[in-house]
Amino acid sequence: MKRPITLIIAVYFLLTMFFSPSWLPAAVEIKIGSVAPERSPWHTALLKLARDWEAITAGQVRVRIYPGGIAGSEQDMVRKIRLGVLQGAVLTNMGMMQIERSVLVLNLPFLFSSDEEFNYVFQRLRPIFEARVEESGFKVIHWTQSGWVYFFSKGPVLNPDDLKNFKVSITKDDPELEQVWKKMGYQVVPQDNKDVLIGLESGLVSAVYLPAVLAASGQYFAIARHMLAPKLSPLVGSLVLSRKTWEQIPGNYRPALLEAADRQALNLAAEIMTLEEEAIKAMKEHGLVINSPSDSQMSQWREAASRAIESLVGRTIPEDIYQKTMDFIREYRAKGNR
Repeated sequence: MKRPITLIIAVYFLLTMFFSPSWLPAAVEIKIGSVAPERSPWHTALLKLARDWEAITAGQVRVRIYPGGIAGSEQDMVRKIRLGVLQGAVLTNMGMMQIERSVLVLNLPFLFSSDEEFNYVFQRLRPIFEARVEESGFKVIHWTQSGWVYFFSKGPVLNPDDLKNFKVSITKDDPELEQVWKKMGYQVVPQDNKDVLIGLESGLVSAVYLPAVLAASGQYFAIARHMLAPKLSPLVGSLVLSRKTWEQIPGNYRPALLEAADRQALNLAAEIMTLEEEAIKAMKEHGLVINSPSDSQMSQWREAASRAIESLVGRTIPEDIYQKTMDFIREYRAKGNR
């Protein structure tokens, strides 16, 4: 009788040893920073994605979100990812250019004329961006077209010279862009996103460029009551992780995680497009004045934009990326699209 008992004890010991929680792989904890305010569409989508990832991996991936600029500016967050303090961040194209400068081409003013045109060009540039981002030690999880950026100001702006009468809030994360603004004769005040509303209230700044949804939900338009009608540039968001963190996630989970991210990105993009229309309508009902430039004034804007682009291409924006972008725009329009 001793041998069977001894055998049972040995088997029990082996089972306990190999299936004990201490022998299970440690969960991958991913801390993600975001400048999007709590309860905003961007924050809500990120929370849903966090829940999806934890469910897909049965808790082997745990995501913690730090919204509203708690983790710092986009530049701060990129630096913290490199240091390992954060494992990921939600970035606009302004933040992405801290990783890969060529992404700034998406921010060039008045370059794209419609959602369809932008999507056509972006889908052809996307593989180039992602390859370069990976070379820098990051992994793009998804991209989201999150509406358009508009100029909001405390007084009417119809042409580029009108804007020179205002103090424009710009990102403080890029000194080169600041110098381009100044060389063109504009008064600019570099700020963190979280300080823009305070700047408007205090008079430190009197004009900002914002997505319409944020201008409405954050009540920026209540102070900057004039909006320039033409769309300035698309707002592109992206979720990035450090490549090291991504590679710590078991490979069998990664396709499902990317699929969940793409699903949330598509849902968010559709939601933002609807919310943008509703936001502009609601702001108009509450006193927003939309200023529509004449054809000649729009020509002035395009000329001013061209001067800004000339200052950036070859220095801040790689010339090859700019040329590819223009080639894709011409290709799209040659098909009879506008």
